[in-house]
Amino acid sequence: MISPRDVARKLTRRHDERPFRGIVLIIAATVFLACSDALGKYLTLTLPSIEVAWLRFLVFVLIMVPVAMASGSSPLKSVRPGLQVLRGLALVFSSVIFISSLRYQPIAQASATSFVAPLFVTALSVVVLGETVGPRRWIATLVGLVGVLIVVQPGTAAFNPAALLTLASALLWAATLVMTRMISGADRVVTTMAFAAIVGFAVLSVLVPFVWVTPSLSDLGLGLGVGIASTAGQWIVVLAFRHAAASMLAPFSYIQLVWVTIIGVVVFGELPGLWTFVGAAIIIGSGIYTAHRERLRHLRQVAAEPYPSA
Repeated sequence: MISPRDVARKLTRRHDERPFRGIVLIIAATVFLACSDALGKYLTLTLPSIEVAWLRFLVFVLIMVPVAMASGSSPLKSVRPGLQVLRGLALVFSSVIFISSLRYQPIAQASATSFVAPLFVTALSVVVLGETVGPRRWIATLVGLVGVLIVVQPGTAAFNPAALLTLASALLWAATLVMTRMISGADRVVTTMAFAAIVGFAVLSVLVPFVWVTPSLSDLGLGLGVGIASTAGQWIVVLAFRHAAASMLAPFSYIQLVWVTIIGVVVFGELPGLWTFVGAAIIIGSGIYTAHRERLRHLRQVAAEPYPSA
């Protein structure tokens, strides 16, 4: 009998044919996700976090419904519907928690803290996907965690409790990424996106009446921007995971720190402190090294494959 891990491993190998394309896609996704986070942070000044997330998923649903209808076959026909629902729940609560954290800390610091997600992805990839992670990559990942601790500075006067929200969001986001990887070999992209939109909107529609604040026209416009940027980013993430392993793509999410730092300075006047830059540099360095080791591993795998006969 084939175990679930064997199935996940086979699906993983089937789609690891274009790692460079996956890397390019994940970098593009960081641009959209950074814009979504910035708009979400701005909205939290006037609206509750749950309502901001609800506006985000409302736009998500409005975009996905026509796309799903145009796709031909039923977009909700899934090989693994239970996993799709679980992924949707992880995504929506990761979004709500992260938006909540943005209200109480600079966007660059929140994003830098959230980059602990690749550490979680590396661990979950081993347990859930059966991917092989060597000792050097584990060391690089732990070094990245040290960088996160430098940014957060637990036990000091600079520590912001909101960082704990960011860490919780990162764990849920890592789970979302790993489940994306598991699903991508079985279901279509439109199916994964439709499940995420419907599950997230349904959950938030139940919660939002308890915190409702009537939004202004400018709030609605910003909410539209949040939804469009987030939907584009999520779609590109799903596409990226069809071409490369979770542990390979995770380090490249660090590039989002560049975009949010620029946005934080220009839009919010938030100049990150010295330790944020130091921690971020360590995080990015560990990510680059991890990507290098993953690339070498991939090249060795390709070299070991038998040459196809004519």
